[in-house]
Amino acid sequence: MRRSLVIVGAGPRGTGLIERIAANAPELYDGSGLDLHLVDPHEPGAGRIWREAQSPLLWMNSHAEDVTMFTDETVDMAGPVRSGPTLHEWAGIDGRTFADRQLQGAYLRWVHEQAVAALPPSVSVHHHPRRALRVSGPRAGRQRVWLEGRPRPLLADLVVLTLGHLDAELDDEQRDLAAYARAHGLVHLPPDFTADSDLSALAPGEPVLVRGFGLAFVDLMALLTEGRGGRYEGDTYVPSGREPVLHVGSRRGVPYHSKIGYDWTGERPPLPRFLGPAQIDALLARRGAVDFRRDVWPLVAKELGFAHYHRLFTVHPERTAMSWTDFEEKYAAVDVALERETLVASAVPDPRDRLDLVALDRPLEGLRYATHEEFQEGLRAYVEADLSRRHDSRYSPDLAVFLGLLSVYGQLVRLGDIGGRWHGFFSYLASGPPGPRLRQLLALSRAGVLRFVGADMEIRAEGGVFRASSPTVPGHSVEARALVEARLPEPTVRRALDPLLRALHDEGVAESPDGLLRVDRADGRLLDRSGRPHPRRFALGPHTDGRTPGAFTRPRTGGPAFRQNDATARAALRFLGELAGRAVA
Repeated sequence: MRRSLVIVGAGPRGTGLIERIAANAPELYDGSGLDLHLVDPHEPGAGRIWREAQSPLLWMNSHAEDVTMFTDETVDMAGPVRSGPTLHEWAGIDGRTFADRQLQGAYLRWVHEQAVAALPPSVSVHHHPRRALRVSGPRAGRQRVWLEGRPRPLLADLVVLTLGHLDAELDDEQRDLAAYARAHGLVHLPPDFTADSDLSALAPGEPVLVRGFGLAFVDLMALLTEGRGGRYEGDTYVPSGREPVLHVGSRRGVPYHSKIGYDWTGERPPLPRFLGPAQIDALLARRGAVDFRRDVWPLVAKELGFAHYHRLFTVHPERTAMSWTDFEEKYAAVDVALERETLVASAVPDPRDRLDLVALDRPLEGLRYATHEEFQEGLRAYVEADLSRRHDSRYSPDLAVFLGLLSVYGQLVRLGDIGGRWHGFFSYLASGPPGPRLRQLLALSRAGVLRFVGADMEIRAEGGVFRASSPTVPGHSVEARALVEARLPEPTVRRALDPLLRALHDEGVAESPDGLLRVDRADGRLLDRSGRPHPRRFALGPHTDGRTPGAFTRPRTGGPAFRQNDATARAALRFLGELAGRAVA
């Protein structure tokens, strides 16, 4: 009897799992045959987000040399390393290029084809271009995966959910705003993947309020400017006349930090140091819930500081007032943040060389501008300073902090759902836009096509319009007949529009405090509300409390998603192998 594995979601995460199945199969699976079913309405490899059929104006936010789908020796996993080319090696382009998403989609499709080709001859792959509706079946028996438009289910010995970013129903605030827009003939675009949003209702020359200053906003900015016929001549934007006027703000009120524009040289900080496996083990062994702000953040801050100062003291000792040996010893002994700040102040004379995570996170905190125009000038100066610093290797401790963030993320995955603030902070510091995008933002600001609202942006629906204000510019507000929520929907189970996730929610699958699927940290098995792992159901990706920064990563950084893929693949192959052995016996 041939065994069957159903993978729901054939994007990058599903492809990564297939690659690990192929790598581990020679060791762990010698059954008589295996049918591998891929369920996804989109083409395998790229999936929805990275599909090739999208505007070439939409870029990746990583250099092509920093994008890989292949493991290396830095990944902490039991399976074998199977090396492969980065995006820039595969495409034959400059490694410092910010490739468009069409090219990344082609790379992902190629990786998928290579992963399928590497499977043993006894494994057959079947793609079902449909949506999965629900999974049924007993814990001890075969599962049934019901597909849209297919009367009979797929029978599966195991099911793995590798769902990417999905649509979600509106939360209470968004429902109220949408209802207000319908009642007053306004435009309200809720959180969505920008490439899928219908932007045609945003009229030329009309003000548009935009809430969100991250990567979704950058996509929106590109599609509503160059996408409508505008062009850049050096640092000047030449409008087409078809652009709306974008008034953008957010909680921080500033764009995500620019990608760093120089290469790493010399010794890397020896990470992890203060937040490694031992510290995570201790947190997991605690009785009661782990509080991120109280229990975890102090370790995160100390780890990032260590990365920063290791680089500063070892590469720029002339900007320090103490030997690295003395500083490291004292730094290790200090656990109170205020005492650490005192130590740093005595050892690092220039405040620009000190790591201030609070100021980095909320740069507009407490700042007030007398007029809207003064704030426009102030924020342009802030962005210009960020661009300058992030492209100046004299401030390479910033890159060390980036490496520290990757190390921290790889450790925190073991803790499960630690709240959305960490993921937002990571993206803001480590996953911001390419430098050229921020230069375009500055040009749009000077051209009057883009206006900054400020921090803690408040949206009010009143007087038949949407109105935005911010304490950054007291007394100033702007009104518009259009509001765009420039962010992806939150990946919660109970609000997901995906019928499979909703069915799991109704069935009683375990959820984290933030509404994510709870999974066994060892291998990704779904947990029920009593904490029992399901023997035949697994999940990987942003809808789980084991979510990682992404399905692919930069080379030689440990790739927590790769580690998870390997663990799930090995658990699945062992289970299938045991089934095959019992059947033969």
